[in-house]
This record gives sequence, structure tokens and C-alpha cells, in this order.
Amino acid sequence: MRAVPASGYTFTGWSGDASGTTNPLTFSINSHKNITANFASGGPVIGAGNGPVLPGLGAAATFSILTKSGISTTGVTLINGDIGVSPATATSITGFGLIMDSSGEFARSPIVTGRIYAANYAAPTPSNTSTAGINMETAYTTANGLVSPAPVIAAGAGNISGLTLAPGLYKWSTAVIIDPNTTLTLSGGANDTWVFQIAQDLTVSNSAKVILLGGAQAKNIMWVVAGQATLGTQTYFSGTILSKTLISLNNGSIVTGRLLAQTAVTLIGSTVIQP
Repeated sequence: MRAVPASGYTFTGWSGDASGTTNPLTFSINSHKNITANFASGGPVIGAGNGPVLPGLGAAATFSILTKSGISTTGVTLINGDIGVSPATATSITGFGLIMDSSGEFARSPIVTGRIYAANYAAPTPSNTSTAGINMETAYTTANGLVSPAPVIAAGAGNISGLTLAPGLYKWSTAVIIDPNTTLTLSGGANDTWVFQIAQDLTVSNSAKVILLGGAQAKNIMWVVAGQATLGTQTYFSGTILSKTLISLNNGSIVTGRLLAQTAVTLIGSTVIQP
């Protein structure tokens, strides 16, 4: 059972025959249950408008995970889509149990639904992954340089826990954090867009969530992070992360989006679903 807050509200926990803040909630129906989902006002919706024009990802759009220096995983990980590295070679992809295709152009893995590419695989893979890497960097630079519509500056003073954000351009000169067991809500329509320009680190704390309302789609959300992006345990996150450095996912984290890092991506028992 999942508790979904209305716009302007955030889920605070269960009461009655359940407790805690785990959402969705799993329970056994072995008797009559009276379970209440509790919500608190998250204040007014911040921002306005349909959002900025998103930069194209080019060849990088075909990847769930793309990095320049490596991808590693431990634990029970599942990746929906392709992953790749360039200019790094296949030795930088660890924990996936790579199974080379007879063509030599890509590998497969039991935990990746798509293909796995590296710069030292057979042609045309080196050229294709190089182009994807260049497109990734261009998308980062373009998204980080957006100035229209007028950005919302320093929403939440860098702590966006419990906020509801309308489509738009958001900019911070500081780090950005979502506190443990809290929710950030992005409320908008299916064609609305969000770009978050973060000059330092992005930290999504343990059991924090980024949820979408009103038909908003993960493919229309970009997190542009100059520092590291870290997702704690049991987090739920939406959108494409364009990181200048490292993206790190911890045990039980789920991302509906893409992880595009100019250094590496590290995964511990995580799930990545390409939007």
C-alpha cells in the first residue's frame, strides 16, 4: 500500500495497525486492519510555469548509465537499459559478470536488461561511446548554463525536504539535501519540465523520496550537479542526474531516470529504470 500526498502535502507516517514511515507499506492481511496514512502541509507550491527547454542528450539518451571512468556494483542490482563507459575500458565495469557477445561490440549481464558498451570493444562501439560521452558533457554544460525561465534561487536554502516544486528552473550556489524519511514532490503535467542547477553536492538521505504528481514524468527532469550526487539507502528518486563527478547509489535505492557521470557511478544493491 502506497501513501500519495496531494499537492502541497508530505507523507509523515502510518498510524493505527501500522507504524513508521516506510512507503509503500507491506503488511499481512490475517485479520481486520485499520491503517491510517498521515500527511502534513508542505507549504505553498514553489515556482510557476511549464519549465525550461531541456537540452538534448544526443547519443547519451540511449543509456541508463554512462560514465567516463567506470561503473561498479555490489549486492543485488538491476539495471533496465544500456550502460557504457568511455574513454574507460571494460576493466572499469566491475560486479556485473560480463558475458561478451560474439560480435565483440558489446557484452551482457544477468543484471542488465540491455547491452553493455566499453571504449575498447569492437567497432563501431569506440566511436559510438565517444560520441555519447561528448553529448553527455555538452548536455551538462548546456543545462548548467540555462537562464530561462528566470530561475528560482536557493529554494529551501538548499534543504528541499517536504517542498512541492512546480515546473521551472531552480538554482543553488550551495549543496542541496533531502532529509531522511522526507519527500520532495514535483507537481506538474506530462509535458512540464524541471532543471535543478546545483553548484555543490546533491544528497538524498536514507529513505527520502522524490515523487511526481499530476502526470509529471521522470524523463522531463534534470539534476545538474557540479559535485557528487549521493543517494542513501531505500531512497526513491526521479529524473536524469548529470554529474560533473561521482554518482553513488546505496542499498535499496531506486532511480527512475538516467545516471550520467563525468567520473564514475557506484551502485550497492540498487535499481535503475530508464524512463
